[in-house]
Amino acid sequence: MFERIKAILAKEFKQVLRDPRMKTVIFISPLIQVILFGYAANKDITYIPTVIYDQDNTKESRQLLRKFTYSKYFVPKHYIYSVQEQNAVLDKGIASVVLRIDRGFGRNLKSGKEADIQLAYDGSDSNTAMVVMGYANTIISQYQEDLSQEAIADQPLLEEVPKIELRDRAWFNGNLISRNYYLPGVIASIVTMMSLLLTAMAIVREKEIGTMEQLTVSPLKPIELIIGKLIPFAIIALMQSMLITTLGVFWFHIPFRGNLLLLLLGTCVYLFTTLGAGLYISTIASTQQEAMMSVFLFYTPVFLLSGFAYPIHNMPIVIQYLTFLNPLRYFLVVIRGIFLKGVGIEILWEQFIPLLAIGLSVITLSSLRFRRRLG
Repeated sequence: MFERIKAILAKEFKQVLRDPRMKTVIFISPLIQVILFGYAANKDITYIPTVIYDQDNTKESRQLLRKFTYSKYFVPKHYIYSVQEQNAVLDKGIASVVLRIDRGFGRNLKSGKEADIQLAYDGSDSNTAMVVMGYANTIISQYQEDLSQEAIADQPLLEEVPKIELRDRAWFNGNLISRNYYLPGVIASIVTMMSLLLTAMAIVREKEIGTMEQLTVSPLKPIELIIGKLIPFAIIALMQSMLITTLGVFWFHIPFRGNLLLLLLGTCVYLFTTLGAGLYISTIASTQQEAMMSVFLFYTPVFLLSGFAYPIHNMPIVIQYLTFLNPLRYFLVVIRGIFLKGVGIEILWEQFIPLLAIGLSVITLSSLRFRRRLG
């Protein structure tokens, strides 16, 4: 019995390890995932892109701003001088926070009156927004305590000490409902996984049952075969995205402030990448098992580096540059921009251009490789 078990064990190990592609999936995939999780999976918010809008420009306002910018959290990216610029930086996602100090801030502090500071932040990411508010309140409290100590030291009998009130304003998701942040991202996640799996598995299944050879000797041209294979999966992915959108809007009451046609256009552009990646996987996988494992190997880094679960600006700089090659990063911005911000193509074109460039490159290279494999 032990000899027979030994023979079966040896046979199975040889079966698995003789294929170089399986070795890659078994040994390289875990290493990639560990490295990515170690660097990219970071929920600590230590880098918050911040825009400064100081209309007071006094010693007191500059002191307060230094409290924010000298902390390890708020990193100044731009200085703006109008409300229109404030709207633009939040719409485009240039910064997560706008620190606004109106005129009279310093004068109110000196006279013992209440001085206001406004913190406008992108509420579409509710988790980050709540963390930002916690940091801001801590800094304001510390600054007010310092002011009180200075005022009492100068005037020991002072009854009124300077007071600062932080007025926060969450844009796009006023109540900071986490569902509003996550559910639009689920659309991107499902479209990615389903289009990859359906494309790769369907073509590999044709190889396994021997019908691919029949298709290659038919009058079909390679481009006709590719288009005929990809369009059904694109339609299925679009139907899934519309189903989830309908469910999210009417059942979970997720706000949809943008244009439905623009959402469909963005999904179609994104499908160039996922269908092309699925087509490429089908050319390197011999079995459905290999295809499925390859899909998960592709999907894991794409998901981690998309900004869906972990903020990109908290990742190491090298990883941040890698995310520019990730189409899901741009698609998530498009989806949340349409759902929560209600912005149009005049804002989202900066996401559409790299998304289209990556998609056309991936599907072109994959189609060329698929045609060579057919030949």
